[in-house]
Amino acid sequence: MKNRHLIDIKDFSKKEIDDLIKVANDIIDNRDKYSHKCDGKILATLFFEPSTRTRLSFESAMLRLGGKVLGFSEASSSSTAKGETLSDTIRVVGGYADIIAMRHPKEGAPTVAIKNSIVPIINAGDGGHNHPTQTLTDLLTISREKGRLDNLTIGLCGDLKFGRTVHSLITAMSRYKNITFILISPNELKLPDYMKEELEKNKIKYIETTNIEKYMNELDVLYMTRVQKERFFNEEDYLRLKDYYILTKDKLKTAQKNLIILHPLPRVTEIAKEVDDDKRAKYFEQAYNGVYIRMALILNLLEVK
Repeated sequence: MKNRHLIDIKDFSKKEIDDLIKVANDIIDNRDKYSHKCDGKILATLFFEPSTRTRLSFESAMLRLGGKVLGFSEASSSSTAKGETLSDTIRVVGGYADIIAMRHPKEGAPTVAIKNSIVPIINAGDGGHNHPTQTLTDLLTISREKGRLDNLTIGLCGDLKFGRTVHSLITAMSRYKNITFILISPNELKLPDYMKEELEKNKIKYIETTNIEKYMNELDVLYMTRVQKERFFNEEDYLRLKDYYILTKDKLKTAQKNLIILHPLPRVTEIAKEVDDDKRAKYFEQAYNGVYIRMALILNLLEVK
C-alpha cells in the first residue's frame, strides 16, 4: 500500500483535520489508552535546521505512544556535512525507522523526500514555505479555547512574508466558514501576493494594516510571530524590523475579554513578559497541544487504529 505523507496542510481534507482534532482531544482525556499504541515502532527526526519545540514535541509524542526515537538535531551532525544527498539520507533512514519527521531550510525539500521514502514523511517545516503540524497544533488550540473553527476574526501579526506558520494557518482556516483575516505587518513583510490572490479567489475577507491596535477590539484570535533573522540576507533590514511590534498589556486594553493570544514560539521581543500573566495568553498551552496533535497524526500515518 502506498504511504500517506503530510507535506502541506492541503494534503488532509477538512474532515480529516477535524478527525485528527477529535483524536487529539481523546488522547488528552484518556492518555493511558494510547500509551502502547506504537509499541515496536520507531520515529526518525531528521532536523537539518535547528528546532527545540517541534523536534522535542515529535519525540515526546512518539515516546508517549510507546514507540522509540532516533535522529539528529542539525545538519552538521549528519552525513550531509560529508556531501550526502537528501535523497540518499531518506532512502537509508527509511530502512531504520517506520516514520520520518523532517525539517529542512529549503522549500520543497519534503517533496524530494517523499519521492525517495519507503515510509511516511511528515514535513516539520521547510524554509519559509510550510509548517503543517504547527498549523494542526494551532487549530487544536483554537478549537479547544474558542469551541469552534468558524465565524472568527483572526489577527496575524509580524513576519507575514517569510512566516511559514502564517502561510499554513491561512490555508487551513480558509476552509472554515465566515473567517476574516487582519494582516498586521510592516510593508516590507506583507503577506505574499500569491496568498492574497488565493484569498480573493475564495472570497475570504482580509484587511491589511501596519497598526496592531487599530483592529484589536474586533479580534477573536491574535497570532503573533517573530521577525526571523535566519530569513534575512541583510542584517541591517532585520535590525530595523525585529522590534516593529511588541505586544504589551497596554496594547491589549481594547481587546475582547475572550480573545486568545497565540505564538508558534520561540518568542524573542514581540510579546512582553508581562502578557504571560494575562488569562488570554495561550501560547504555552498551544505548545503543549502540539504533542497531542502529533500523536494523533503519527497514529493516522502509521494506520494504527
